[in-house]
Amino acid sequence: MTDPAPALGRATIAGGGPGDDALLTAAALEALRTADVVLYDRLAPHDRLAELAPDAELIDVGKRPGHHPVDQSGINALIVEHARRGAHVVRLKGGDPYVFGRGSEEVLACHAAGIPVVVVPGVTSSIAVPAAAGIPLTHRGITRLFTVVSGHAPLDEDELEHLAKLGGTIVVLMGVNTLPQIAPGLARHGLGAGTPVAIIERGCSPEQRTTIGSLDSIVVDAHTAGVASPAVVVIGEVVRLAYAGDATAAELVDRAERLGATLSTAAT
Repeated sequence: MTDPAPALGRATIAGGGPGDDALLTAAALEALRTADVVLYDRLAPHDRLAELAPDAELIDVGKRPGHHPVDQSGINALIVEHARRGAHVVRLKGGDPYVFGRGSEEVLACHAAGIPVVVVPGVTSSIAVPAAAGIPLTHRGITRLFTVVSGHAPLDEDELEHLAKLGGTIVVLMGVNTLPQIAPGLARHGLGAGTPVAIIERGCSPEQRTTIGSLDSIVVDAHTAGVASPAVVVIGEVVRLAYAGDATAAELVDRAERLGATLSTAAT
């Protein structure tokens, strides 16, 4: 008599936040606690995984810039393979699975294989890392919108023009290597050369470092400082709040309110 096939397992695609395990959500911690297998990469919080997932097999799937020892199709296959053996598979990703994280590809692979899957949102680095550097992405009277873009590949002229004209705060993830194309491109399409720019390396870690410059200087500033990935780039007036504090905030808000009053008067 043959042994019965193992019961079908399940998958959890969990966002691990920007790297500090203190920013793991309660749902992510519970998923790790009950995991049989954890597939993790370098941007996910993994220093304490043996403690957080005490009964799990831990598999490093790499995902370093330009070096993917296990490519995305291989990761998808591992999730399906282990779940078909009856395991609870947790795919622990940096940030949020659905913010440039390819989490949707892993979910689709599970759907195609008939594997039950849930997604646990994570704290995205696009918000958390600027906050850790003292930079709010929005601020009353300064900006009421922000845009998050991937700098993994150069932006085309239409994208650069749209960003420059849209206004607000621009957050670039994976943008260290493409910054020499993005910064002059935004200036070329009308964003002021003096617009402040911050590059926050290794955000939410003890090695966090911020380099601040302006749109016309940041490429040289970054080269001089030896900026390296992982890093988040923030472009916009809110960057001034990181190093000038409340006095600058008050000045910017006052300027915005006076401009608004002038425009309102002109309209009437």
